[in-house]
Amino acid sequence: MDDDRQLARVLGDPSRRAFFGLTGAAMALAFTTNLADPWTSRSPGGTGYPFQLGVASGDPLPDSVILWTRLAARPLEPLGGMPYGRIKVDWEISEDRAFTRRAKHGSVWATPEYGHSVHVDVRGLRPGREYFYRFRTGGEISPVGRTKTAPAAGSSPERLLMAFASCASWQDGFYTAYRHLADENADVVFHLGDYIYEYGIVPTGGTRNTPVPDQFRVQCDTLDRYRIQYGLYKSDPDLQAAHHSAPWIVTWDDHEVLDNWAGPNGPGGEVTPEDFLVIRANAFRAYWENLPMRLPQPASGPDMRIHRRFTFGDLAEFNVLDARQYRDDQVCGDGQQYDCEERLDPARTMLGAEQEKWLLDGLGASRARWNVLAQQMAMCQLDYDPAPAQRLSMDLWDGYKAARDRVINGMVERKVSNPVVLTGDIHYNLAGELKTDFNDPASPTVGVEFVGTSISSGGNGSATTGLPAGGSDPVNPHIRFSSYQRGYVACDITKARWQSDFKVVPYIDKAGAPVSTRGSLVALDGVPGLQAL
Repeated sequence: MDDDRQLARVLGDPSRRAFFGLTGAAMALAFTTNLADPWTSRSPGGTGYPFQLGVASGDPLPDSVILWTRLAARPLEPLGGMPYGRIKVDWEISEDRAFTRRAKHGSVWATPEYGHSVHVDVRGLRPGREYFYRFRTGGEISPVGRTKTAPAAGSSPERLLMAFASCASWQDGFYTAYRHLADENADVVFHLGDYIYEYGIVPTGGTRNTPVPDQFRVQCDTLDRYRIQYGLYKSDPDLQAAHHSAPWIVTWDDHEVLDNWAGPNGPGGEVTPEDFLVIRANAFRAYWENLPMRLPQPASGPDMRIHRRFTFGDLAEFNVLDARQYRDDQVCGDGQQYDCEERLDPARTMLGAEQEKWLLDGLGASRARWNVLAQQMAMCQLDYDPAPAQRLSMDLWDGYKAARDRVINGMVERKVSNPVVLTGDIHYNLAGELKTDFNDPASPTVGVEFVGTSISSGGNGSATTGLPAGGSDPVNPHIRFSSYQRGYVACDITKARWQSDFKVVPYIDKAGAPVSTRGSLVALDGVPGLQAL
């Protein structure tokens, strides 16, 4: 099918295109790999400092990283206060912060079709090396970012320092946890979803008490509306500091699009399937514009493949999953439910057949010591009712039991070394053990799961509730730790063990909170399960 017919099928009638503010040309540009011709005439820069959104790097390979920035002199405007024209941007990457040992440099064009975002895929770098990078345009120089390439293929690194985070609602509070994450000196940071929230923002800016313009009142649906939401979020200096500190590897959850979306289905029948696909296309395009990731290949209509794999020598391999785009719709009305037989349907899928096969094939072929799933929803069973009856969430893997069984049993059948699941979404910390049968505590333990709390979503949280590290939850005995404060998880990975430190802040309703470690848990090489440090 040619491009025009694909666009017509997705966009529908002209009134729908007008309502969502997305033309066929813009839709095509969202997913094409045909970038602007660099030999066209240069346009003047915008008015004011153009690097208000900072810089970032991501998707590290042994010889490559993506360098990102987005020109925005006025981030709360759809085009960031930049002229509607191409703007030349110079970049350089160096082995030292003073840029005396420059490794690579070049120029690219920032175009209005992509919100003046820049993604430079820098090739020919040395593996396992720390680098520093910056951009320049119109005589202005960006902040300096630190990045690092992955170790060489076939190498045997002794150690990997990483951190992961998720769920950062701007109006719920300050991003202090991001500021502390920036001090971790991580080799890589994983963000597991809900980088933004699509919700409208009250005039006072919520907990932050920072007034925002009228255009933020409505929920995101158009491309322009998503763009200014990213402009607001990415203006935060603590988030920028976290990006400046290390390369990021990202995946989305639901709020980058709409709450609890599933495949081609919007939430709760609020929009028609046709309109939802347009909203999803807008959201996907804005997501790529604002994050340091490679352009998806191949591209087709409102879809964007983001599941991908990153290998850090023979120490760890990370399978970055997309548990939203290909899943079946939630059953039994979504939410937490009792006695939902439909969740047991063996035909139901969380990842889609292609991604599930890609995951299991990759796990089977891996020679890494630690094999990691970086994903969105809790995989361990979570019963929310202390009574004998089970109340389970239909949005989590509990709502897709057969799909979870295929993944866990697939790990057993393939004798996967040290499975580790990293998870976001639920706004509290958990550490659990993956079981072949979660209803039988004596069933074999296959691997471990670390669930990180939110950066800010849900407010301050509580320091008085939770399960101490190494405990056993009476309702869910495979859960060995929980806490209900805001923060992130820092991981120290060696050949002998994986240590996860759950870092928390006591409050987010004002800036400047200190950070502490609420609990530390360790998984040992070849010994499935968790123990407290």
